[in-house]
Amino acid sequence: MRAMSNPKPRICILRLSAIGDVCHAVATVQALQRHFPKGEMTWIVGKVEAGLVADLPGVRIIVYDKEAGLGGIPALRRQLGGRFDILLHMQLSFRANVLAAFIPAREKWGFPRHLSKELHGLVINRQVSMPDRPHVLEGFQCFAHALGVPPFEPQWHIPVTEADRQWVETQLPGTHRFVVIAPAASNPERNWLPERYAAIAQYVNQQGLAVVLTGAPSTSEITLAKKITALAETPIINLVGQTNLKQLLVLVSRAAAVLAPDSGTAHMAVTQGTPVIGLYAHSNPDRTGPYGFRSLTVDAYANHLKAQHSARPEEIRWGTRLKGPELMADIKVEDVIPRLEKALSMAPDRQPANA
Repeated sequence: MRAMSNPKPRICILRLSAIGDVCHAVATVQALQRHFPKGEMTWIVGKVEAGLVADLPGVRIIVYDKEAGLGGIPALRRQLGGRFDILLHMQLSFRANVLAAFIPAREKWGFPRHLSKELHGLVINRQVSMPDRPHVLEGFQCFAHALGVPPFEPQWHIPVTEADRQWVETQLPGTHRFVVIAPAASNPERNWLPERYAAIAQYVNQQGLAVVLTGAPSTSEITLAKKITALAETPIINLVGQTNLKQLLVLVSRAAAVLAPDSGTAHMAVTQGTPVIGLYAHSNPDRTGPYGFRSLTVDAYANHLKAQHSARPEEIRWGTRLKGPELMADIKVEDVIPRLEKALSMAPDRQPANA
């Protein structure tokens, strides 16, 4: 940690995607704002993710559409408006590394060598000190510590409008307590089995709570939701493909609990303090699981890692992802129900976001 002599630094944050990682980054950006109340914060973020963070108070959001490719870089540089004191390069993808090379900044802070990849080390001139195996959110916190921000508990203030709240109310007339099931991850391999989601829905209804399905408007997610509703011998409120990100944020803020694989919805729920039962087999929940709810996570990753690599998690590169469409089948309904019961005991009632 170092003390910043400039009380008004111009700081640029580069974190384009994905939704869950952007949620983690919000906590660091807002900690920086509290520490540097006179500083100027600019955040370069992806087009989809901007739907969640475009109205963060005191942050200038610049949207980079990945479809623009290298052709979008000149327009991006024009929007930046001059040189920054500091770039916090908080993404390891090759696309983000290319962008970082064109962002004018005196200091370019990035990940340390043991976590670096995709030529990340070539476009930074400062390395942030981090633990060997941090959770993604904790790694992002280290960027703030590098600029002198003392240790902090993550906090989030993501604005929503009254219209967003009212939309949710109209979808849930008379519904007091409910569980959100967000069944789909960005990679279909990480989805749990539809018949097991249906069994959980039946269990939730038996406990006197409603079930709400959420997801993106893609054909695959709509199809998955239809399979779940057809298999469940119980009413389900199906909102897949019907919410924008702000409406989804309100929805998870009101839920008694959220059940999801490794997905953005799970991490959005974390920002609202909603208990999350995470279903993990392809990625390490110690790195990417719902922050603060590790005890609710169903972890099939460690056993599959040992089977595929003949090694313990601590012996494999941090962030190693596993492949195989059969991995999620190792998570049983009876593994999930005790975590769900614990989650429901943690959240007897919920209030709307930012009420």
